Amino acid sequence: MTVTYTARVANARFGGFSQLLLLWRGSIYKLLWRELLCFLGLYMALSAAYRFLLAEEQKRYFEKLVLYCDQYASLIPVSFVLGFYVTLVVHRWWNQYLCMPLPDALMCVVAGTVHGRDDRGRLYRRTLMRYAGLSAVLILRSVSTAVFKRFPTIDHVVEAGFMTREERKKFENLNSSYNKYWVPCVWFSSLAAQARREGRIRDNSALKLLLEELNVFRSKCGMLFHYDWISIPLVYTQVVTIAVYSYFLACLIGRQFLDPARGYKDHTLDLCVPIFTLLQFFFYAGWLKVAEQLINPFGEDDDDFETNFLIDRNFQVSMLAVDEMYDDLAMLEKDLYWDAAEARAPYTAATAFLLQQPSFQGSTFDIALAKEDMQFQRLDGVDGPLGEAHGDFLQRLLPAGAGTVGPLGRRLSLLRRKNSCVSEASTAASCGCAGTADGGGVECGCEDPLLDPSLREPELEPPACLDPPASIPGPPAEPFITVSIPGPRAPAPPWLPSPIGEEEESPA
Repeated sequence: MTVTYTARVANARFGGFSQLLLLWRGSIYKLLWRELLCFLGLYMALSAAYRFLLAEEQKRYFEKLVLYCDQYASLIPVSFVLGFYVTLVVHRWWNQYLCMPLPDALMCVVAGTVHGRDDRGRLYRRTLMRYAGLSAVLILRSVSTAVFKRFPTIDHVVEAGFMTREERKKFENLNSSYNKYWVPCVWFSSLAAQARREGRIRDNSALKLLLEELNVFRSKCGMLFHYDWISIPLVYTQVVTIAVYSYFLACLIGRQFLDPARGYKDHTLDLCVPIFTLLQFFFYAGWLKVAEQLINPFGEDDDDFETNFLIDRNFQVSMLAVDEMYDDLAMLEKDLYWDAAEARAPYTAATAFLLQQPSFQGSTFDIALAKEDMQFQRLDGVDGPLGEAHGDFLQRLLPAGAGTVGPLGRRLSLLRRKNSCVSEASTAASCGCAGTADGGGVECGCEDPLLDPSLREPELEPPACLDPPASIPGPPAEPFITVSIPGPRAPAPPWLPSPIGEEEESPA
């Protein structure tokens, strides 16, 4: 059974973890005491042989061996390989627990989508959840030794009520050499489709939701099978085990206490028990034992998953949810805070101090600024109200004044080529001096640089105008639109849009 100590460490206090050191069940002492006694026994045997059994010449050779082992034992990267290995094992251990097939979401969907208070409706809901529980039992007895001991054969599964005898015949008659934990999920899908045809499931959206939850449940069963099939590579486990065992085999010799009279470096004290070597063995070998216990959490160790407990719990709550609790609602009543503008649940005397604490508004709400730092600053030192500075921004980008008209002249030349068939009268009417008293014969005095031939860019010869077609009886044609050519101005900045669309229309 899983060792739970959460309540013991609910609050941090002085020596909070120290009380956990006295626990035996699930502790490191229970896992490691045999290996620790074996290591200490071998160490004491070598120490006694060095002190009482070896001759002087043999002692000198043993001392050289001790110095050699102590010098080169540190070359074994035991902490590096062991740290990565244990991290991988713990991550894998937690992911396997997340893959445990729990029916909570599925039973809520079944209770909400498969309707009917009669025996037929009950039969549909209970059978659907029994199929889900059967799939979980089949996969767990394939990966967990505790569940396999509880259900060693399919007959035990039938006798436990997870499968009927007729279903067992269909299950065994299915010719497949692979694990058939997925068969009840297929039965579930077929039964859900039959319930849809009978109207127990009222629409296709409800059926889709039900099958989606079933697929989530089935995928977790499949992941448990794959975790059991695909282990951590054997070579990694072997490397870590050899690194730890070889390191402490070298420590058995290299950490021996030598005769202080010989004057060897770091051997000025002669003790019988290597205290810090035992602590090092306790940490490294204990680390390896942690990985050994967590690498397969479906066994019968103290901290392995309670798979049989989960089977009992899941089967019971799923049947309660879809049968006894189906459509069993309490009478609707107004809640206690129906007329309250601000609903707040009461506090006991032990928690009343929480009412004095202000609610969290955000980490920036405690920042204080000086009054002068909270004033808005105007752009470019413009005087006047703040809104006028924004209105004058475009005007500053478009200064008035004469300048080169190269880009604008090129665009107008394109317009002239396009409108080359316009009559001279309409062209003259577009000039600002066309309405003088003299009439014709007076040259235009606008001196528009855009109309000055010396400022025009060379352009191709305009195409010859076609003869106007013969007049066709019908409604009168619309008059030409007079286009006034803008006066000179400074070139626009390159990031502004093209001025080609800025022509103004004037009445004919």
